[in-house]
This record gives sequence, structure tokens and C-alpha cells, in this order.
Amino acid sequence: MSDLQEQLAELRRRIAKIDRKFAKPRVPQPQLPAPSPEPLDDHYPFEEVETAHGRHFETEKLYERHRRHGSIGIADLEHLPHTLLDAISSGLIQGVPPAKWCFLDTETTGLAGGSGTYAFLIGIGRITPQGFRVRQFFMREFGEESSQLSAVNEYLKEFEVVITYNGRTFDQPLLETRFRMMRQRSPFSTLEHLDLLHGARRLWKLRFERCRLVDLENQILGVERQGDLPGELIPYVYFEYLRTHEIFRLLPIFHHNAVDILTLACLTAIVPHAFQPPEHAQLSHGAEMVGLARWWRQADQHENALMLFRQAIDKGLPDDLLFRTMWDLAALEKKVGREHVALPIFTELTASRNPWRASAFAELAKYYEHRERNYAMALEMTLSALGIEESEALRNRVARLEKRLANPKSGKLL
Repeated sequence: MSDLQEQLAELRRRIAKIDRKFAKPRVPQPQLPAPSPEPLDDHYPFEEVETAHGRHFETEKLYERHRRHGSIGIADLEHLPHTLLDAISSGLIQGVPPAKWCFLDTETTGLAGGSGTYAFLIGIGRITPQGFRVRQFFMREFGEESSQLSAVNEYLKEFEVVITYNGRTFDQPLLETRFRMMRQRSPFSTLEHLDLLHGARRLWKLRFERCRLVDLENQILGVERQGDLPGELIPYVYFEYLRTHEIFRLLPIFHHNAVDILTLACLTAIVPHAFQPPEHAQLSHGAEMVGLARWWRQADQHENALMLFRQAIDKGLPDDLLFRTMWDLAALEKKVGREHVALPIFTELTASRNPWRASAFAELAKYYEHRERNYAMALEMTLSALGIEESEALRNRVARLEKRLANPKSGKLL
């Protein structure tokens, strides 16, 4: 082979290597649900609804009162107390009966938000004497959005409270945008909004790795969905429907939406109870108690917070959460003026390696310097803290204490 041919061959190998490096990976196509051989009406009794703005589809599913969704009986929802939402809403919702609550969830063409995202399916659940009803408003094409939203607006007039899961961040802003785009008035101005996600996170984020609705459905209600459509596939399925007009492909979406709303209602029967005063709260896990104690502390209800911090420690906590809770308990006892209660807890925190050990030594140093005027002990505590964590404030305290100890009249030596 000539030199020229060898050079050309080498050049081709280098070009092929560069092409492989920058080649775009092939994106796998999502697996869409297979067509169902059963008639559509066997699953959902669809009806075409006409409004002043056009037409759209609606369907309603009833979960009868004798049924259960995991640990919660459907019949139990009707008898939830009228005051259940008072505490968790910080008093914004007072004495509203369950019949006036609605549970809302949307299925959309994407998660990005903005004017280009449509809520093609809007589900609204309600508690009735017959059971739990989920009414779903569906637009078969984008031109039916105005009619769909008009019907949703009219339907929501029957309620005083809307309950969602992450709806304050996602569903409500999205729907308000769609109402504005259709030049219709938003119904949310007349409804109190409870986003249950915030209460659920406060209650369970220290106990569970994730607080998604489907995770809590499994971990709290004891329900494990079979054959559920993953949420990330929902836009693909809807766009496939727009291409083929085969509405039976959407049955998994309607089912997914209805079960999400039922789960939301059942969790509403559990989460708000935890936000009652500690003596009435239904808590069984230490991590839940810590989460609620922090909520009470943030609300300046210090005695309620202290009660739950103590109960959580007695209940048993993993080490990382235990040390943090001991610190929070001691710091709050000090804040309310009970330093004599905080002192043994700070002392216990200094006895073993933990993230709060240096801070506990520093708190003991402050106590011995300012309360006992025992500067030798204060210096010892400060040096112990400085040995764990470098700090200019601690070095300044060491200098100040050494200066005082140099003067025999400055205070106690031991």
C-alpha cells in the first residue's frame, strides 16, 4: 500500500471515530398501551356535553360507599369533621363540611407550564351520600377547551374549598392561564385552596424518602397500583389519540386521574388530623412527631413543639435525626427561659461525636461564663468546641476568657 493510500485510510478511521463520538443517541419510543378490545362504555359512560362555548366530553365514576381504598373506607369520608381543615389551613378554612370540598387534579400535554401547555383532562372529586364521585372533563381536541373550561367553572360553583396535591404550584396556575387564554373568569378567586402536599411533606418527609402521591398511596394507605400508566407517558398517549382519534387508548389516563383523586381524598382523611394540638394528634412514628414539632415551632406554639420533640425522642429515632432533635429541644427550652432543662441536653450532646457537638460545647461555655461566671469551665468548654470546629467567634471567646482568668478577681477558677 502506497503512502498516500495509508494516509487516506488513517484519515477515514479518524473521521469515523469523530462521527461516533458526536453521533446523537437514538431516543427510544415510549411503549403506548395496546388497544382494548372491550367497548368503551363498559369502562366509562362518556357523554357529549354542549355549553354556550361549544362541546366537550364528560364522564363520571362512582366509588360506592361500601368500598375501601386501602385503609380508608369510602363511607368514612362523609363523616369527616367539619373542623378537620381548620388547623392545617392556619384558620383560613373554618367549619366547612366535607360535602363542600372538591378534590382536583389535571392531566396535561406537558409539565413545562406556560401558555403552550393544555389541561386536556380535568378531574374533580366530591364526597356524596352515595360514595365518592369523580367527574372528568375532557377535550377531544384543542378547539373544545373553551367549552371544557366553562363547564368546570360552573361545576366548581357548588364548592367552597378545593383540595389538590401540588396544585398551588402547578394545577391552579396552569388552569388560571388557560382561563385567561379563553377570556373566561377563573373560579379560584371564590375558593379556599388547600394544597395537601405541604402538609404531607411536613408530616412524612423525615420518615420516607419521597412524598409523591403514589408513594404515600402505597406506604400510608397500603394500596399498590397494578398496570398504572406512568405519568411521564400521559402526554405521549394523548398526542397519539389526537393523531388516531382512538379514544379507547385514553382509558388508562382516565383511570390514573380518577385513582389519583380518590387517593387525594383518602389522604385528606389522614393528614389534617396530625395538625391538631399534640394531645389530639394521631401520630405513631417519631419522625412524624419531629416534623410536626418543627411546624408548631415555626408557628410560635413553643409548648406544643416541645411536647412533640420529647415524645419523638422517647419513641426512638435514628441517630442523625435524634441528635438534631435533641439540639432543637435544648435550643427551644433555652429560648423559653428554661436553661436548667436545656443544660443536661447540651451536656449529653457533648458526650459523643455528632454534628451538634461543637455547638453544644459553645452553649455550655456561654452558660458557665454568663450564668455561673465560672471562667475556667467556660474556657474548657470553648477549647473543646474549638478543637472540633474552627471559628473566629470561639477564638475571640478564648482570648476574652484567658484575659479574665489572668485577673484573680475576675471570677471563679473552678
